[in-house]
Amino acid sequence: MTHKVEELLHIMARLRDPRKGCPWDQKQTWESIAPYTVEEAYEVADAIDRGDFSGLKDELGDLLFQVVFYAQMGAEQGLFDFDDIVDAVCEKMIRRHPHVFARQQPGNDAVLKDAWEQEKSRERAAKGLGNSVLDGVAQALPALIRADKLQKRAARVGFDWPDAGGAMSKVEEELTEVREALEKGSQKALEEEVGDLLFAAVNVARLLGLDAEQALRKGNRKFERRFQRMEQHLRRAGKEDLSTLTLQQLEQAWQQIKEGEK
Repeated sequence: MTHKVEELLHIMARLRDPRKGCPWDQKQTWESIAPYTVEEAYEVADAIDRGDFSGLKDELGDLLFQVVFYAQMGAEQGLFDFDDIVDAVCEKMIRRHPHVFARQQPGNDAVLKDAWEQEKSRERAAKGLGNSVLDGVAQALPALIRADKLQKRAARVGFDWPDAGGAMSKVEEELTEVREALEKGSQKALEEEVGDLLFAAVNVARLLGLDAEQALRKGNRKFERRFQRMEQHLRRAGKEDLSTLTLQQLEQAWQQIKEGEK
């Protein structure tokens, strides 16, 4: 294992070599690599969603390579190296799991979660992130994931609906406000109200024990599957150009596909 990691680090160093390296790798910066890291993380999640474990191996390798890339740039600038990254995460995991490594009584899930959150709160304070329970929720997270995390943070201090029923009523309220903004014709107000509606929808998912991001990903895949089947159905019927069809014809074909999936 150690040999393989060293080989990977050596490959990365060669790619970044100022004289004999790859021109593309040489010119990369923290900012230019960050979008690729996000993309690779999503490709890992996608492989898991599809149950493609052969592909998952490759995607995890690509994600690991991103970490190695950052480690190389950190070493070049005298900031940190790969060993520092590993040391930091090892120290953090041991600190956050005293019930495992310090042989404390683990307690139930609620006790473990509370201890975990208390430790994370101490870590945020040590980083000077402030006293707000919302501090430290990364701005760069996808909006649905960030909404879920913000809501969970607020819920820790009791700012939450008692059940999903209240959240669903809030969705209905926000939908009414979207309609009102639409009637007024203010694009700025409309954007704000649609944002509130989406935020409320995330609340519903959370209180129902669902992951809003995952639910939407599955919804996207379902729409994609049904739309492509609709295209195939219409083409078999001699209708190659969907743009020439009326909405009624498209809806009729759509409903046929839905019925066929039941």
